[in-house]
Amino acid sequence: MRPFQTPDGMGASLGRRRLITGGGAALLLGACGDGERLTAATTPALDVERLAKEVPKLAERARPGLLGFGLMNLDSGQHWTLNGDRPFPMQSVFKAPLGAFALAEAEAGRLRPEEVVAIRDVDLAPGHSPIADAWPVRRDYTVRELIAAAVSDSDNTAADVLMARVGGPGALTAWLQARRIVEVRVDRYERELQPEAYGMAPFRAEWKGPTFAIARDAVPQERRLAAMRAYMADPRDTATPRGMLDFLSLLDASRLLSPAGTRQLVRLMLDTPRGADRIRAGLPGDWRFAHKIGTSGVHLGLSLAFNDVGVASLPGEARRSYAVAAFLSGTTLDLPSQATLFADIGRLVARSVG
Repeated sequence: MRPFQTPDGMGASLGRRRLITGGGAALLLGACGDGERLTAATTPALDVERLAKEVPKLAERARPGLLGFGLMNLDSGQHWTLNGDRPFPMQSVFKAPLGAFALAEAEAGRLRPEEVVAIRDVDLAPGHSPIADAWPVRRDYTVRELIAAAVSDSDNTAADVLMARVGGPGALTAWLQARRIVEVRVDRYERELQPEAYGMAPFRAEWKGPTFAIARDAVPQERRLAAMRAYMADPRDTATPRGMLDFLSLLDASRLLSPAGTRQLVRLMLDTPRGADRIRAGLPGDWRFAHKIGTSGVHLGLSLAFNDVGVASLPGEARRSYAVAAFLSGTTLDLPSQATLFADIGRLVARSVG
């Protein structure tokens, strides 16, 4: 029984698997390297014919945006991707790896969950942040509260403060790379990334909350559009669908954290109130979906990023689980239409897993 299947379950180790990639898809090669044995595959194989037929149709609906998608059977390691090696802007998806890193630092004794961190004006971040909204009436938060706020509620200030406490974006990326998660990279704080994406000056505390949009809209439109296009092409702060499957599979196997730490992060990803209208909306009601979303919003008719990644688990004795990663960048669809598209991705996932 794996952590994603129940918050109280125990993690299990996955053996290394050798995969072959061709075109836009990857198929499991039924062998493993270095004499290592594969975990016995007990879950049905992915319906790759259905995926190859239906995912491109979903991608066509998103044009001129680009859709990246990955689905992995976490028992066998078999996976299928579209644009699997293409980097996509993560937006708040990065907060799941950040939460994993922070919990790993706590397990190593380098971070105390009950440590109190005082929020300063220079720590405030733009975008969604109840912590910034409450400042300066409330300034003090424990590390445990910051982890929960960043992962479950996607609070940008919590993420930035936590990121600084664990050594910065470079430390998080190095931690991922050391675990062979090489196609997920974090380079900037939210207070850096968000203004740069719209051609703005560096963030200042008075721009917190709704005033950020006012300051953004004061930037000449041509400059904003140029910055937005540059952001979508920037390799910084991106993940490939394949890289995110790597992260989710290692997390599921408790190879990033202890089983107890894995369960803690899974609870936060299950309990999030955000993104229920995306992949979750298309999955059967009795499935679990521990996930993290990322959203830029739509500005000047363009969506920089609309993402949802996580692990979907079926009910019943078999307790089958699948990693899912969906990234969309550059579409002109409005937010409800993007959500409908992702709900249809969820329905396709449910039809494609046997």
